[in-house]
Amino acid sequence: MGRQKMYLDKLARFFQIRNMLLRQALAECLGTLILVMFGCGAVAQLKLSSGSHGTFLTVNFAFGFAATLGILVCGQVSGGHLNPAVTFALCLLGRERWRKFPVYFAFQTLGAFLGSAVIFGMYYDALWDHAGNFNVTGPNSTAGIFATYPGKHLTTVNGFFDQIIGTAALIVCILAIVDPYNNPIPPGLEAFTVGFVVLVIGLSMGFNSGYAVNPARDLGPRIFTAMAGWGMDVFTIRNCWFLVPIFAPFLGTIIGVIVYQLLVGFHVEGEARDKELAQQEHERVRLTNITTNDVSKENTKEMS
Repeated sequence: MGRQKMYLDKLARFFQIRNMLLRQALAECLGTLILVMFGCGAVAQLKLSSGSHGTFLTVNFAFGFAATLGILVCGQVSGGHLNPAVTFALCLLGRERWRKFPVYFAFQTLGAFLGSAVIFGMYYDALWDHAGNFNVTGPNSTAGIFATYPGKHLTTVNGFFDQIIGTAALIVCILAIVDPYNNPIPPGLEAFTVGFVVLVIGLSMGFNSGYAVNPARDLGPRIFTAMAGWGMDVFTIRNCWFLVPIFAPFLGTIIGVIVYQLLVGFHVEGEARDKELAQQEHERVRLTNITTNDVSKENTKEMS
């Protein structure tokens, strides 16, 4: 055991990364991989089994629990964003530095790419056994296992609005969860509440286009499917639909931040600030009274 511990310690020292931003980015990569692997794995089971091994409900539960597990895996290192929209929101509020945003975005996308690759490898034989195995459109299409695509009824404008509303709802709920002034969540339970939010959004807003609300979760698997056999149709289908889940969530993030701060955030922060100022003023007055009493006592002693 002593020799094994020595070797493990040497390995740990050799592989230890001391650059904090890189460590955080790698953690985000792993967390997003967990999110996509479990979430898209549930979609693969549903699609490739023709509904015998899953339902719309199980897919939503899978993504909700996957978000929870992803945050638990990387939360203590990177904050567990798993979503460039969340990173963008925290940068807008000054809670994260802007230099983190492009780095997190890149590694979150890489994690989503790798997560979809894992599911592709796991269900490779099932894909080949499925009719329309590499179709992007049609009743037997499989590209939707990995990335999101609009329903037949959905226009691009409506889809853009769909992603804005879904992301705004996600950001409002997450800001409430991480706000220390607004019913703070007990430590350790943040991941579970965020997973619950993802579940609720999926159950209520997943019909139109699969509720991407996460540019990395959609872009990474889409790039993978383009390379793995589905071709460039994954980018050109429905008037370049792929742009919608990339850009609309950031607009939804801005709206979500504004809504939360105007209706809740500024007020609870202001109340806490007022209480702190009142406490400081009370302490200042108390110290002034103590100083005055001490001076009075000294004067009395001198006179006597």
